[in-house]
Amino acid sequence: MYNDHFERTPNLLRGSIEVICGPMFSGKTEELIRRLRRAQIAKLKVEIFKPATDTRYDATAIVSHDLNSIPSSPIENASSILLLGSNVQVVGIDEAQFFDDELPHVCEQLANKGIRVIAAGLDMDFQAKPFGPMPQLMAKAEFITKITAICVRCGVSATHSFRLIPSKEQFLLGEKESYEPRCRTCYNLDR
Repeated sequence: MYNDHFERTPNLLRGSIEVICGPMFSGKTEELIRRLRRAQIAKLKVEIFKPATDTRYDATAIVSHDLNSIPSSPIENASSILLLGSNVQVVGIDEAQFFDDELPHVCEQLANKGIRVIAAGLDMDFQAKPFGPMPQLMAKAEFITKITAICVRCGVSATHSFRLIPSKEQFLLGEKESYEPRCRTCYNLDR
């Protein structure tokens, strides 16, 4: 879990990368919003980004499934974060799996400048394969929080996102009509 020592010493040049990951409906965005709000309460300068393609709840804000939200800047590619995320102390990134392969390098550059980077995203796609830049980002992170959901079939911890509709597209935005969280056993029953 995240070491709160970094929050207590905002004036020190201490960059880091934190990754919040897990399946759909596990609370990743909720946890990202919580951490970003704590940084704002601490009067740290925060900048928040999301992929421009993610317009499910709001075109600009990051919104959790519980409808908690925080303003963000929608961007087309990871390199835009370097331009827009300068002169800040904390950078938040939602839906990290939808960014291009430059995201881990961008996050590393920011952390090397003393910026705390907090990224949330799916670690696996609907086929239970590593998703986008998440594996490389997790490899570079100091702190990784893997959150589980509740399996809608049996009620145990869910680590997989099961797609309910017939599509082979890896990038398919959707909500409860398209996906449900499942444990490994229940995920494999319907594959």
